[in-house]
Amino acid sequence: MTTAAIPASPAGPASPDSAADLSGRLTALDRMVELGTGRLDDKLLGDAAVLLERAGERLRLSGEHTVVTLAGGTGSGKSSLFNAICGLELSPTGVRRPMTSKAHACVWGLDGAGPLLDWLDVDKRHRYARASALDSARSDSSLQGLVLLDLPDHDSIQAVHRAEVDRFVTIADLLVWVVDPQKYADAALHRNYIVPFARYAGVTLIVLNQVDKLQPGEVDDCVADLRRLLEAEGLAKPRIVTTSAASEDGVLGFRDVLVDTVAARRARSERITTDVDRLADRFAPYRGDAEPPAGVSAQARTELVEELTNAAGAPAVAEAMESAYELRAADFVGWPVHAMIARLRSDPLRRMRLTELREELRNAFTGPVGAQQGDVDNALVRVTEGITGDLPAAWARSVRAAARAHAAGLPEALGASLKDALPTFNQVPRWWWLVKTWQYFLVLATVLGVAWIGLLVAYGVFKVGGENPNALLGEPGLIPYVAVLVVSTLGMGWLTSSACRNMVALSSAKHGERMEQHMLDSIERVADSMIIEPIADELDVYARFRAAVDAARS
Repeated sequence: MTTAAIPASPAGPASPDSAADLSGRLTALDRMVELGTGRLDDKLLGDAAVLLERAGERLRLSGEHTVVTLAGGTGSGKSSLFNAICGLELSPTGVRRPMTSKAHACVWGLDGAGPLLDWLDVDKRHRYARASALDSARSDSSLQGLVLLDLPDHDSIQAVHRAEVDRFVTIADLLVWVVDPQKYADAALHRNYIVPFARYAGVTLIVLNQVDKLQPGEVDDCVADLRRLLEAEGLAKPRIVTTSAASEDGVLGFRDVLVDTVAARRARSERITTDVDRLADRFAPYRGDAEPPAGVSAQARTELVEELTNAAGAPAVAEAMESAYELRAADFVGWPVHAMIARLRSDPLRRMRLTELREELRNAFTGPVGAQQGDVDNALVRVTEGITGDLPAAWARSVRAAARAHAAGLPEALGASLKDALPTFNQVPRWWWLVKTWQYFLVLATVLGVAWIGLLVAYGVFKVGGENPNALLGEPGLIPYVAVLVVSTLGMGWLTSSACRNMVALSSAKHGERMEQHMLDSIERVADSMIIEPIADELDVYARFRAAVDAARS
């Protein structure tokens, strides 16, 4: 007596397109693991790695065989059902708890089955094969490619037996749960297996066994109640078949399902596909709905560089070097007479410090600018604020971590960039040398004029050399003219110095602007290499992760 209530199974083997699609989804899952490592939940990544390993091994093994597991509770009759399908008493039967302690396997078709059974870790003592000589008598050739497993009881008092069931449930191509009319609502079965594996409805079959114990009118009611219970637990459109190992034709409906499953050769890929579906959905919350930016916006980059420039003190350095430029220029274009007078009342240490200003500035940037680390940290926080707002929490953390990847070395790098940007004082404009030469020529002319006046006074006025001195030295009337010449040279020197100082003031401003721009360029290179590019790289990783999730869920 049998009653079958199952949807029609697809005919024909799995298409190459579906195999290629599965391969592509597994590749996408592998990329998700690779891209998510160090960023996403370790348990999720571990589960994905286990699935990839298991799926890869299963796909490398025989695709001509379909692994079907018979699982159930004590007394459900799964071993009797196993023997009925095999046509031989291969698995011990009875009501003693437990009866089956190790998985038993019966294989139709030996080619390629050995490595598969090794991977399934079925004890060689419990492997059986239906040879063609036996099959010819029972017309079992239609089951060619079937690997039927009889598992220990899932409710066994032995923990090792439950672990055996748990292991096979995760690797079987088709899950067959054998229940009986008395215990089909067993809480342990539904709580531990039906509910957690509810989305595996496509590769799950429920066998209501021992229907011979029911009255004819009770079978349909029992199937309807079982279906209602399964659907309430999330098993969509459950496939249910009724069997009775006690009668000769009581397993024909179940056997037909096995024949269709083996012929279709889709259970393996469908099982792995469902595994991928289940895991890809767990990755979905890490994908995010908003399209991520490609990198830091131009405005955010400008603001970052400005903050780093201020944190490094570049404007102050530029101003100091501008002043140093003017002071340096004064040594060349200043009126030497004025410089000698100023030196008489100036602090010598000031001049000494000026000559060492550049080295002091360079030495100031040989180590971290510790006092400004906080400003750097604030800049790193602000540059990611406009990026991470729409990202999932895990990726927002990874982007912020990418921005701070070089935080400890940023102050030193900024200091080094300023140090390299400082100009050298070994070279000066040529016109400075020309002005200096002209100024000393005027000084020489002034000294000669003063000396001439002294000689005119000595020889012309006081007649120190006698009555017949040289006309240029003995004519007192030349004194006013020579004095005018001396005053003129002094005035020319002062005017030259004043004009050149104005020119230096203009050029020093341009010099400061050029140096500030040079430092800005150096700081931009530091910001790009240590902040902007790591953020862009992390956003690119996230974009590729999103594409991989889409591919895995397609």
